Amino acid sequence: MEDGIIFPVLSSQRLTLNAINEADRQAIFGLFSNSNVVKYYDLDAFEHISQADEIIAFFNTRFEQAVGIRWAIRLKETGELIGTCGFNSWSEKMKTAVIGYDLNHRYWGQSYTTEAIQLIIKAAFEGVLSCGAINRIQADTVLGNKASEAVLKKLGFCEEGIRRQSGFWTGQFHDLTCFGLLKSEYCEI
Repeated sequence: MEDGIIFPVLSSQRLTLNAINEADRQAIFGLFSNSNVVKYYDLDAFEHISQADEIIAFFNTRFEQAVGIRWAIRLKETGELIGTCGFNSWSEKMKTAVIGYDLNHRYWGQSYTTEAIQLIIKAAFEGVLSCGAINRIQADTVLGNKASEAVLKKLGFCEEGIRRQSGFWTGQFHDLTCFGLLKSEYCEI
């Protein structure tokens, strides 16, 4: 990456989280072209491989500009990209970040998302990211996204309320449930 900023690599027993690159274009296309994966996302399912190139460039630009970070979620044994996760935005001044994630539907129900999110939460609270130590992480889910809500609750996030019509995509407004996790509340699972 530019300016000597090194993209942080994180790992767990089953996963490696690292930078998304051009070689991932087919896996990214497969991920974001699945309507089940993007059902609660603020984008339509991809129809062209060029859309994968665009989102990869977008993720990398956010990191280069130090306004967010998105990791590839890879199986440690094979290196296969099975999803992405990261901080859509962060504020060094306010010590807050907004989290986001997605996973290939073939890997749902196997706790990969929980494992990956736990890694990035720990990194944020320990201050190993370029934004410095984070004190609060926020997540927003579209009403009805029970799987995502379950992941967040398992990781200790507190449901803080519904933000009415705070999202707008696919031509309609969406109510979002706000979840928050404070550094003082975090316990590794």
